[in-house]
Amino acid sequence: MTEVEIEGRRLRLSNLDKVLWPRSGFTKGQMIDYYRRISGPLLNHVRDRPLTLKRYPEGVDAEFFYEKRCPPHRPPWIATCPIPRRSTTGNPIDYCLVEDLPSLVWVANLASIELHPLLACCRHIDRPTIVVFDLDPGPPANLIDCCQVGLWIRDALEELGLQSFPKPSGSKGLQLYVPLNTPHTYADTKPFARAIARRLEEQHPDRIVGRMTRSLRTGKVLIDWSQNDASKTTVCAYSLRASERPTVSAPVTWREVEGALDTDDPHLLQFEAPDVIDRVRRLGDLFSPVRSLRQELPQVG
Repeated sequence: MTEVEIEGRRLRLSNLDKVLWPRSGFTKGQMIDYYRRISGPLLNHVRDRPLTLKRYPEGVDAEFFYEKRCPPHRPPWIATCPIPRRSTTGNPIDYCLVEDLPSLVWVANLASIELHPLLACCRHIDRPTIVVFDLDPGPPANLIDCCQVGLWIRDALEELGLQSFPKPSGSKGLQLYVPLNTPHTYADTKPFARAIARRLEEQHPDRIVGRMTRSLRTGKVLIDWSQNDASKTTVCAYSLRASERPTVSAPVTWREVEGALDTDDPHLLQFEAPDVIDRVRRLGDLFSPVRSLRQELPQVG
């Protein structure tokens, strides 16, 4: 056990030498250090957002579990957000809020490798600030196929006057974020995302599927519009992933997406923790408009 003081908070960190990524030897201590070093931009994208923790106490090759309810043994300074259950029975679920660096380090010390925030903020829990398109390739389709589909979605959104911002999932897919930051509900965002997915499926039936039926996905890219739901989460920008190596869901530019497609090289969009620290140092937070850009959703037939 190691005791540290961070911004005036005392934390006890455990098992820092434990290897969480066996194939690379990346340890829990290195994971916590990554989250400390990337905390500036990451906190901007999780602050005030109820957080589901994806915990891997024995590492990425062992069992994991999702934790919505903030652990009861939390320090008194960890903020929470009570969210009513979808059913009419039971007490609200108190989600963790990661508002500052000590809270982020405390969450990471739980072996919460992946951070999955809701699409809405606690103060307006029924108002998503983002529309998300989660592109999931069905083998033998891959990340490069997702790049092409992502560019088609980008173009369709631009025709509607909307800007979008890409980030690889850090696993095998690609995600597009459409910032709103204007009063909308899931009753607006989910049908909008579904309409875009269905339109593109009609235009490219050999490359795209917009329906959840698993048997339809082989060799195609699923545009998962269903993520736009009050109960769903999407992995946060700059979150580590429980992949073979310590990859990160790191924002990229559309030029980088085009470059990966042109060269047929998915490695151009795959980043590990040290790469991301360097990228942010050089490029800043490519996802900053997701927090601030105000856009209204148009009607889509």
